[in-house]
Amino acid sequence: MPTRRTKRGNERTPLGGDADVLVCGASFAGLTVARELAGSGARVVVVDRYDVGERQTSACAAPTEWLDAMGVRAAIRQTFGDLVIHTPHVTTRMELPWTFSTFDYRTLCALLFEQCDAEFETAKVDGRTGTTIHTDRGDLTAPLVIDCMGWRRVLGSSGYQPPDAPLSRGLEVHPDGASDDLEIWIDRGYVPAGYGWSFPASEEIRVGVGSFDPRFHVKEPTVRLAEDLERDAVRYQGNWIPHKLRRATQDDVFFVGDSAGHCLPLTAEGIRTAFYFGIACGRELRRVLDGRVTRRGALDRYEAFSERHLWHFTWLLRVQRLIPKVPPRMLAIALRGMSHEEFIQWSFTHYLRIAHPAYARELAAPAGTATARPVAIPAAA
Repeated sequence: MPTRRTKRGNERTPLGGDADVLVCGASFAGLTVARELAGSGARVVVVDRYDVGERQTSACAAPTEWLDAMGVRAAIRQTFGDLVIHTPHVTTRMELPWTFSTFDYRTLCALLFEQCDAEFETAKVDGRTGTTIHTDRGDLTAPLVIDCMGWRRVLGSSGYQPPDAPLSRGLEVHPDGASDDLEIWIDRGYVPAGYGWSFPASEEIRVGVGSFDPRFHVKEPTVRLAEDLERDAVRYQGNWIPHKLRRATQDDVFFVGDSAGHCLPLTAEGIRTAFYFGIACGRELRRVLDGRVTRRGALDRYEAFSERHLWHFTWLLRVQRLIPKVPPRMLAIALRGMSHEEFIQWSFTHYLRIAHPAYARELAAPAGTATARPVAIPAAA
């Protein structure tokens, strides 16, 4: 098992060399890609600015079926079968057709990494020249390069600059406490376009506000929501959240997770999509390593796979833009209608199918298939 550690000061020794696969980013997407390559016989190197699991980047909740499918059930903090939605005029409780679980970020990342046989290095990625990646510790080269570093899209030719970008902004606090309810607030008193949330996670409550408008600052409403719930506004965590699908490849680089906009609009759910597209990318990379397809072929197939989901992302984005325009009383009426069991079953079942956990169990690479052979990467089209 490779040893993980964040190198600091004199420990930040020069880094260089070649690999078969270079995964930049060691959160949900990057670790999932590396996990798919376990037993391939390839030299897979994962690089991140921080140690694996060191920097939590989200509210850390996902459909329980996905956590089971990824073999990370031990990270679960709390599981919910209901969703409580508050508006200024109505509160409704929906019994979900599938459960949702909050989890511990560090534990989940450690469990994912245990399923890999990749090497890990701590380094800040600054950019690339072709398939050579420049870091603050030196250059690394690999014929297969994956950017899983988030919305900044560091290895792309052009990144996003908030607030002039299709990004939502979110902030949450993590006070101690307990609750049995997974709650959402659609209330313009907190945020004109967006929502607030309270996600219990065993001994802490994750309370936050997300705004679809990147120009709307969310600190004050986050603190106010916490105060309204009689929770302390402590242990802040925030991030920008992409809400528009981007190209999943560029030049010779694969992009997975937030770097490709693989975060569902409206709900801002990006963890299961990071798993889903990470698996898809990893399986294409494995085809290259096995000599079944060229790098160009894998890039084209992965791009097409991502593009096939554009319809779902587009419709969710349309609903995201529509909800802030609906008068609050009309929204309350609509919410009452959507609370019927038949609609809940239909809508949430279709929503889960956008990135269904069954995909994690399909065509899974056989374990223990590592070989001692050198890996030749066919790069030609």
